Amino acid sequence: MNQIIECVPNFSEGRDKEKMEKILDCFRGKDGVKLLDYSNDINHNRMVVTVVGEYQPLKEAVIASVGKAIELIDLNKHEGQHPRMGAVDVIPFIPIKNSSMEECVELSKQVGKEIGEKYGFPVFLYEKSASSPHRENLAAIRKGEFEGMKEKIQLPEWKPDFGPSERHATAGTVAVGARMPLVAYNINLNTSNIEIATNIAKKIRHINGGYRFVKAMGVDLADRGIVQVSINMTDFTKTSLYRVFETVKFEAKRWGVTIAGSEIVGLVPLAAIVDTAEYYLGLENFSAGQILESKIME
Repeated sequence: MNQIIECVPNFSEGRDKEKMEKILDCFRGKDGVKLLDYSNDINHNRMVVTVVGEYQPLKEAVIASVGKAIELIDLNKHEGQHPRMGAVDVIPFIPIKNSSMEECVELSKQVGKEIGEKYGFPVFLYEKSASSPHRENLAAIRKGEFEGMKEKIQLPEWKPDFGPSERHATAGTVAVGARMPLVAYNINLNTSNIEIATNIAKKIRHINGGYRFVKAMGVDLADRGIVQVSINMTDFTKTSLYRVFETVKFEAKRWGVTIAGSEIVGLVPLAAIVDTAEYYLGLENFSAGQILESKIME
């Protein structure tokens, strides 16, 4: 591929393998598109897909996946720990190679317009594509989730950018936009007390006075008998993974709780891992250029 744009659509289905496979097939075997990764979680009941491609083929594949998700997912029957407002909850486009943020914004608008018209699916533009400052933050758009969106969408300030001004009966609504790379990073705690995870999430997230580029919430991993601080790192170059990890560990001590482990959902930029390794190993003057595989890829 001469041009590479990344897309990380989030689908509100993480339990039914047959449905997930049908959605994933929209990205498989397509010229100019490559499915890099997907991960699903039964507690979140959500699937996060990472796909890259050139402008037009990627656009067509994403639109097809939206149609398939609308066909298969009924949010009236959906339960999960992760907030959601749509069968396809969010569709971000990220510039990677020979592409710009401006192109990704334009792509997001074209995709939003087409899925609004083709499927009668209400679309909100967010992040760099937002039509208004109060729509930049995904959490603000999603507030109220699928259930609350039935009335929220009727308010003048929440009229969709594309599609009907009425929540889709089964698929809800979707946010489409362009942004910089995001790291989905979760930290698991050795406790079943959800209040502890929720309190720690409030300490580290920006909206409550925490780190500027962190969004977080507490999640109950009932099947494992533990809880999780589920985190979105919206700019790892300005708020490092290791800083958030150490802060969660520090705050957990207040309740006599330790960290059981952490996980990255989907793909992560190499620079985020290098930054963390540099900190914990005390490396001096280290750079990604010293990594063997990076040199080979050049």
